Amino acid sequence: MSDHEDLASRAGLLDLLGLLAYAELTAFFRLSEDAALAISLSDKTALAEMAVAEFGHFQLLRGRIEEMGADPKDAMQPFVAAVDSFHARTAPSDWLESLVKAYVGDGIAADFYRTVVQLLDPATESLVQTVLADTGHAEFAIARVREAVDADQRVAGRLALWARRLMGEALGQAQLVAAEREGLAQLLAGMAETQLGDLGRMFAKLTDSHAERMAALGLAERTPAEAAGA
Repeated sequence: MSDHEDLASRAGLLDLLGLLAYAELTAFFRLSEDAALAISLSDKTALAEMAVAEFGHFQLLRGRIEEMGADPKDAMQPFVAAVDSFHARTAPSDWLESLVKAYVGDGIAADFYRTVVQLLDPATESLVQTVLADTGHAEFAIARVREAVDADQRVAGRLALWARRLMGEALGQAQLVAAEREGLAQLLAGMAETQLGDLGRMFAKLTDSHAERMAALGLAERTPAEAAGA
């Protein structure tokens, strides 16, 4: 590997870690806010515990960035506007939408990261897999959303439309961020060439995983007309 290729690889890795670190920090803030909105004490406690776990993940990533001789703030800064913009455009209107966003939106991001890290060194791959481990939010969200859908089938249509919007926003944001960051774009291109053949296939896999999550929530994929009419 040439010096130029080595620098490009390091830049791509720092981009990935910086993006993931800011995403985890943001997840901590979102879960803390959700905990404050939860009605029952048990739900407040569960979400608070998840928030603490997300902050622990952030600390692991921050430590890895520092080990690479970089400033975590500098690594995260290029992604602050994009991540904040995504969350501003997909602000949930109620408790159920926040649960669907956490499960569906975070799930899409996790699938994306898991695909990319397969090309990284074993230590970094292990770290990212640890950071992406479910803190219990998936099971929590599935249980609460299914309870709501069973109680009122009209909820399913509204939440299905919401999840469809989240999917589109998340994929669009991922493509935009990759296009704007040369190091990350090269990392993704190398991953696609080695494992998937092309980036289109990677996004197709993300879509398939999204359909599985919809089914788990009891929101099996529908057309927009069907969802609106539910």
